[in-house]
Amino acid sequence: MCAIPYLFSHFKEKVTPDGEQVYFSVSRDGMNWEKVNGGEPVLTSTMGTCGCRDIEVIRLHTGGFVVLTTDLCIANIMDENYWVDWKKVNSSGSKYLCLWKTENLVNFSEQRLVYFGRDDFGCLWAPEIFFDEENEEYLIHWGSTVKEDNFTHMSIYCCTTKDFETFSEPKMFFTKNNEILDSHLVKVGDKYHLFYKNSDNPPMNMHAVSDNLYGPYEHDEKFEELMAQLASPGAYEAPTTLTLPDGRWCLLIDFFGCEKEKMGYVPFVASYPGSNNFKRCDELFDFPYGFKHGGVIEITNEEYERLKAL
Repeated sequence: MCAIPYLFSHFKEKVTPDGEQVYFSVSRDGMNWEKVNGGEPVLTSTMGTCGCRDIEVIRLHTGGFVVLTTDLCIANIMDENYWVDWKKVNSSGSKYLCLWKTENLVNFSEQRLVYFGRDDFGCLWAPEIFFDEENEEYLIHWGSTVKEDNFTHMSIYCCTTKDFETFSEPKMFFTKNNEILDSHLVKVGDKYHLFYKNSDNPPMNMHAVSDNLYGPYEHDEKFEELMAQLASPGAYEAPTTLTLPDGRWCLLIDFFGCEKEKMGYVPFVASYPGSNNFKRCDELFDFPYGFKHGGVIEITNEEYERLKAL
């Protein structure tokens, strides 16, 4: 089995704004993770809300990388008891995303705030980027409420770009009768796998599969049964996946409240990519601290060493 270096981009759950910034961690095997930059942010937002949540990094097919995040700092709007009005955040939070470009994961462009041209959105949550090889364009998908339904129903919206300079008009990507959030999209073979979080009815992570990028997506009953076996299944969110060096498929879901509960991402492993026969494997994984909502990409040995030297 050959080692594969990985980068995990994430934020920390803290009650101070320094937690809601861009953090990196690295691993040689996808299971044992090491903090980068002494556990301090590699990027700190100075625009918008001056906070970054839901950190996404993608390697561009033309070279270099893009970092894309939610523009939100919850710590700055907590009251003296650390309480937040999440409905107000959903309706009147930032209509922008934070974006940086980098050639080497160490030196970054100036921060930009990305606007998709729709004032009727509430807060734009949890952006992810999927490369559509067939059309050689990037699909950006995220969760939002909209003014039309009084900002009460979150669905997954999307737009496309070829260069992260100009973007198509946003449209609906995936919706249900109940609110959904935290979409993660990955292609395995000729199948598209969509992981997401139901906010209610029932509150838990879900999985759906399609032959086509834009659906329709078929609900995975077996995966729902697995998630239902968790204690407090509604306390998990932000699914992300990676393929381990030995070929197994790893699903990571975030147990939120990690600063209080001393938890973060929880690992589930299946025998091969595309399988829904996941088994929880906490004992195989080690994290230096509780990671919050992020994602994993494979990197080169050179990139790994460069990040370790920060």
